[in-house]
Amino acid sequence: MAYEPDVRDRLEADAKEIIARYPKPRSALLPMLHLVQSVDGYITQDGIEFCAEQLGITPAQVTGVSTFYTQYKRAPVGEYHVGVCINTLCAVMGGDQIWNEVSEHLGLGHDEATEDGRVSIERIECNAACDFAPVMTVNWEFFDNQTPGSAKQLVDDLRSGKEVLPSRGPESLCSWKEASRVLAGFPDGKAGEGLQAGAESLVGLALAKERGWTAPDADVDRPQPHEPVKPSEVTDPPPNEPGKPIGGAVKPGSQEGENK
Repeated sequence: MAYEPDVRDRLEADAKEIIARYPKPRSALLPMLHLVQSVDGYITQDGIEFCAEQLGITPAQVTGVSTFYTQYKRAPVGEYHVGVCINTLCAVMGGDQIWNEVSEHLGLGHDEATEDGRVSIERIECNAACDFAPVMTVNWEFFDNQTPGSAKQLVDDLRSGKEVLPSRGPESLCSWKEASRVLAGFPDGKAGEGLQAGAESLVGLALAKERGWTAPDADVDRPQPHEPVKPSEVTDPPPNEPGKPIGGAVKPGSQEGENK
């Protein structure tokens, strides 16, 4: 079923603002997907068709992108989506055990949600916070230095409605839909709240200052790119068909150049 008129009006207004940020409308697809996810909670067929219509591309193209990136969900997730990092450093520090125990504790597998819709869990390949391993996220906010016990307590607190605060960053925890709206490019005003970089992240900087290390000089003679990119500098090749060369301007020596 299509969006209700008032919902569609809001979506169209937000879409217009997003698309205006880019030289070509189709470049706005990623934030547009976050936008519809902020309304539906996941990528629905209505959301796919809305993005395709607004950007002048096909639903198949939208679907191809939405199914490639794991931040776009294909089924409903919880109000609080919990990510457990199981990549190398977190894994050796206990991430695998945390995942196993939290999964068993909740009776859930990857990208599954509790019956009350409060919590879902996901195996994350990297949370980009190795200096605080093992790390979990809730709606992409960091919960550092976790243990199996603290992880299970975290998901229990989320389900019970108890206030839960991230280790770093904002002073409150937003919902999954609210986080999706922020990722669409509509700030919630919390970016400057709380601790931004913990002591573990600043060890290298402290050592550099203590020992007088400095960065090499900037390559001032190197030609600098034009910022921002002008619409006239952007080509808009037609969608590539299988077995056909990629159209538009290409860089010599690139894969696109080889295909051409």
